[in-house]
Order: sequence, then structure tokens, then C-alpha cells
Amino acid sequence: MRGAVTLNMLDMIGVGPFITLPLILAAMGGPQAMLGWICGAVLALCDGMVWAELGAAIPAAGGTYRFLRVIYPGRVGRWLSFLFLFQLMVSAPLSVASGSIGLAQYAAYLFPQLGGHTAVHGFHFGAYAGSVVVGPGSLIAMLSVVVAVALLYRGLDAIGRMSSAMGVVVLGTIAWILVTGLLKGHIGQAFAFPAGAFRLDHGFFLGLGSAMLVATYDFWGYYNVTFLGGEVKDPERTIPRAILISIVAVGLIYLGMQMAVLAVLPWQPLLGAQGVEARRAVVSAFMEAAYGPSVGPLLGKIAAILVMVTAFASIFSLLLGYSRIPFAAARDGNFFHVFGRLHPSRGFPYVSLLALGGMALVFCWFSLGDVVAALVVLRICLQFLLQHVGVVMLRKRRPELRRPFRMWAYPLPALVGVVGFCYILFERARFERELVLAGVVACLGTAAYWVRGRVLAR
Repeated sequence: MRGAVTLNMLDMIGVGPFITLPLILAAMGGPQAMLGWICGAVLALCDGMVWAELGAAIPAAGGTYRFLRVIYPGRVGRWLSFLFLFQLMVSAPLSVASGSIGLAQYAAYLFPQLGGHTAVHGFHFGAYAGSVVVGPGSLIAMLSVVVAVALLYRGLDAIGRMSSAMGVVVLGTIAWILVTGLLKGHIGQAFAFPAGAFRLDHGFFLGLGSAMLVATYDFWGYYNVTFLGGEVKDPERTIPRAILISIVAVGLIYLGMQMAVLAVLPWQPLLGAQGVEARRAVVSAFMEAAYGPSVGPLLGKIAAILVMVTAFASIFSLLLGYSRIPFAAARDGNFFHVFGRLHPSRGFPYVSLLALGGMALVFCWFSLGDVVAALVVLRICLQFLLQHVGVVMLRKRRPELRRPFRMWAYPLPALVGVVGFCYILFERARFERELVLAGVVACLGTAAYWVRGRVLAR
């Protein structure tokens, strides 16, 4: 149990809060952003109950891939499980790119010249509008992906030790932030709400939607234990408990981190024009401000190195884990055959690894906000909503299925989850562009499924 909870928490935290805290603060324009964390935690708990019920009832490796095959039997289930794998070829590189962009932001704190000469260019592709970030930071982000792929290509025997070291760095950095905020900060400053902060107008709800999107990105990972369902001891009890305990624990950590940072760094200059560099490396700016000009710059650099180590370990582990999913599906005959190839001498799924790494390189040219939004919307549309609807359908279609864990107050958590995810999808500025992307991925995935089926039928 303890190992499952720890694994979930490390998967959830990763590098996310170290790079997205300024995003969630900017979304709501002040410390009232804590509502984003709270609402995000409630949504995560509702979604977690869906994962807990499905994971305990269907404790097999594969998580969503297996769930969709059981929930939607026959041709529909095969199509949706293929669509899940297809979107993973986009969403997984987006997740990798978010860590790479975060690493580059902290690298620019250590070497300020990397943050200079950066230009943002808007573009339009049909109905989709976005922006490309051109500068040294994008090259650093790409380099981190290339190095991770190269290390995985060579094969590493110390993967387990690397994961453990990452856990120590992540939890140690968080503890350092919390203790520093407690000892060096002024807690009242963390609650210095601007005038009209809780005025329930249209702008408030737009900001809350954007804040919940970022919080959802930071909370995700509580379900990773379900992908190892076949290997978990006593999965009927361990999976639900690991999911729900980790959500509550991480939610408290995120709230504590926001209060610690704002107790030292006033939110007004942090979100102002003069706070651009602080937003890019908020943990380093926090340490520098907390400890003053004598040792603050040195501690800020140490913090930047710790975050960069965490970010790279996250990139490495994401590429390692995600590259195995299309490989396993291809070996089962449920995805493109080419992804089932193993390296002839080293025996790892090199086609899958190179494909995901190549896509991640492309996404390194986008802004962190765009990458996070695209990732969250894509998975909500083509994974999470399917499960929330599916858990209700499975109750009706398979009442005899043994369910060691039944979500509390059924079907309320599933319904609240659907409402919450739809709120994130639509209650944001420029929400259409990510929905267009999700629609394009769904159409391309459906076309690929149809073409593949025709080819196999010959």
C-alpha cells in the first residue's frame, strides 16, 4: 500500500507544480487561485473514484486500454481502444514537451543568455490558432529530449535507482519550499486578495476554468497504479486506496506550496511586467527573495538545478513508460505493426521510442501554456469522458460484474466529473482551438483505424 501511494504521488507531482504555479496564479489574477487547486482536487477525487471502481473490477495491465474493451464490447470497444492509443501518440509527447520546456525555463535562470532573443510567432492552421516560440530556450528543450532518447537507446541498468533518486529530489525540494515559506515568509501576504477577487462575473468563471485546467494537469498521475493492475498485490484494496489517498495528500501539498511562495513573493510584482523572469523560474526567484542578496542567488541556482534534475528524470521516465504502450498493443495485434519492432541488438521498442521522441521535439517549439492546454483537453475528450460515461454504462450492462470498490454516492462522482471536465473544456478564453485539435486527432485516428481494418481484411 505504502509503495503504491508513493508511486502515485511521485507520478502526480513530477515537475508540474514547479513550472505551472505562475500559470494558475495568472489565470485568476491573484491568490484566489487556491480555488483552482481546491476545485481541481474535487474533480480529481470524482475522477479517481471512476478509476478506482474500474481498476478494482478490472485489475489488468493496460488501464484505459483494457477498460474500454470491457465497457464497450465488440467493434465499438476495439475502435475506442485504438483511438485511445492513437491520441497517446500525441498526448504523450505533449507531456514530455511540458517537462522539457520547464527544464529550459530554469536553465535560462542559470544562464540568462538562454532567455534572450526569444520571439513568439502566431500562426493559423484552418480553425486552429496557436503560437510558436523561437529562441535558445526551445533548443535547450529539444536537446533534453534528444539526450533522454539517446540514453534510453543505449539502455540503462540504473533505471530503478534513477526513479528513487528523482523521488528524493522532488520531495526534498517541496519540503525545502514549505519550510522556507514558513520561516521566511509572511503568511498574511499569501491571502492579500485583490479587490473584487470573488466577484462572480464572467471573467471570474473564465479564470477558474483556466486555473482548473492547469490544476488538472498537475493532479494527473493518481491513476497510474491502474496501468500496473496485473502486478499490484491485493489490487481490489490497494488500487482504490492508493488513488484516493494520493489525491488528498498532493492537494494539500499544492495548496501549501502556493501559500509558501506567495508568503515570500508578493503576487502583484510576480504577475506584473517586471515579474517575467520570476515566473519562468518561480522556485529559484522564491529562494533568492527568501534568503536575501548574500546567499539567495546561490540557493536560487541550487533550486534551479534540482528542478532541472526533476524535469529531466520526468522526461526520461515518461519516454520509457509511454514507449511501451503502443509496443505492447502492436504485439497484441491492436495497433500498427511497425510499433511492435524491437531493436535487433538491444531488445527495446525503438520505433515507438523514436516516434514519441520525434513528436516531442515538435511540441518543444510551443509555449508551456499551449502545451498544457492541448494535453489536458485531448485526454479529457478521448479518454476521461469515455470512462465516466462508461462506468455508468457498465453498471447497467454488467450488473453481475464483481466490484470490490463501488464509488461513493453513485452516480454522483461520475456526473460531477463529466460536468467538471466539460466546464474546463468550454469555460476558458479561446477554448475552441484545443477542441479543434482534439477533433482532428479523433478524425485522423478513426480514419487510421478504418484503413488499418481494410488492410488487415485483405
